[in-house]
Amino acid sequence: MPLVTPLDPSHDPETAELAKFFNETLGFCPNSVLTMQRRPAISKAFINLNKAVMANEGRVTSALKRMIAWVSSNATGCRYCQAHAIRAAERYGAEQEQLDNIWEYRTHPAFNNAERAALDFSLAASQVPNAVDADIQERLHEHWNEGEIVEMLGVISLFGYLNRWNDSMGTILEQDAIDSGNQYLGKHGFEVGKHQ
Repeated sequence: MPLVTPLDPSHDPETAELAKFFNETLGFCPNSVLTMQRRPAISKAFINLNKAVMANEGRVTSALKRMIAWVSSNATGCRYCQAHAIRAAERYGAEQEQLDNIWEYRTHPAFNNAERAALDFSLAASQVPNAVDADIQERLHEHWNEGEIVEMLGVISLFGYLNRWNDSMGTILEQDAIDSGNQYLGKHGFEVGKHQ
């Protein structure tokens, strides 16, 4: 049972209008946003931040941003965000081989060195205490410019917020996200956990 019950999608018209963004990314409005709208200033600020963070300004693709989100969510253990991130990666054109082998990104040939550097950055930046070190810095700068690194850290930071929000709330996971989680993460024991 969630800590706070999500409200109807039509509860706040401004949030509902902004939330149309999620119809593209996920195919539905997330229950997390429906909970945030109990304080509409939070839901609206969150959606606008999400849109800004996920905008493509450089070579960090929409699919890679969602894989960065998955690695971050996996590091923190948030099943809700893991399922959402892998679903969005699928919807934004991540290669099938990458989706099927996201757990093995460090060694699987479907990932190149630039992607590995980005995903290692996500893992290190999502840990407490933070594990970003000189090696990760060097590898990032070898493959990405500073604006692209800012984009990546924007995703990691956004999902830091979401991981804490959804795991603390026990946000109910939507069926479409469960299906994506089972499909791509099931072989490593994906389960809904508290998000049912």
